[in-house]
Amino acid sequence: MRCGFPMLIPLNGGRHVRRSLSKKEERKWARLHLAIPVFVRSRDESGKELLEFATAINISPGGALVVVRRSLPKSAPVSLEIPSAPIGPTDGLKASSRIMQAKAVWVGHLDDYHLLGLKFARLLGTDVAAVSARHLRRAGSAV
Repeated sequence: MRCGFPMLIPLNGGRHVRRSLSKKEERKWARLHLAIPVFVRSRDESGKELLEFATAINISPGGALVVVRRSLPKSAPVSLEIPSAPIGPTDGLKASSRIMQAKAVWVGHLDDYHLLGLKFARLLGTDVAAVSARHLRRAGSAV
């Protein structure tokens, strides 16, 4: 996104929130606009653990935009977990991250929802796991 261009943030029900990006907010990485279910873990002001099932509406190697019901303060540490089916050992495949540590860098408030702009503690890997043809044949023949 270029400086000054509006960004539309899609929400459930077809509603969109318009937001303009300043020079400071230009993206370092392209964002994938996908609705990904996530568990959001954080702590409230008293230190009590919070767990919420939420939706990441876009994600990049450096961060994510997450829609939650419970507001969190800016700079709150957050853990995102992408739920997935349990799988056994994947010989030859690189393990992918399901749990990402992040911190809220901005918070937006809507009617019943809150938008969390998160920055990951570590960049997500963007390399594709190399899989040999031999491994694919072996895996395919077991079905």
